[in-house]
Amino acid sequence: MELTVDNKLKKLVIVGDRVLVKPKKESEKTESGLYLPPGVQEKEKIQSGYIVKAGPGYPIPMQTDDDEPWKAEEDKVKYVPLQAKEGDMAIFLQKAAFEVHYKGEKYFIVPQSAILMLEREEDLFD
Repeated sequence: MELTVDNKLKKLVIVGDRVLVKPKKESEKTESGLYLPPGVQEKEKIQSGYIVKAGPGYPIPMQTDDDEPWKAEEDKVKYVPLQAKEGDMAIFLQKAAFEVHYKGEKYFIVPQSAILMLEREEDLFD
């Protein structure tokens, strides 16, 4: 079985208002041609990468009608969905992100509140 992003991350469940970001490969040299030592980009305050998985959103409690005991038991939590979606390129604050390594790849777990900007390929205004 070939490992693709879809089946490689299939077992991961992102919790709440967080997203899983695959960091963008940064150039090893500056525009002027200087080569940067390893780790310089990782110390930047702002990072960028592609969202590969997103959590369900912000949890909000459901109102319950306890006076109707015959009703089926349902989830007591609903979610306000995130603005960030899988496939978006996110620019986020490095200090709020948590670096994780999964199956030999480096990722960041980022709360939506630390995302400064999203770039989405599809045209939102069609």
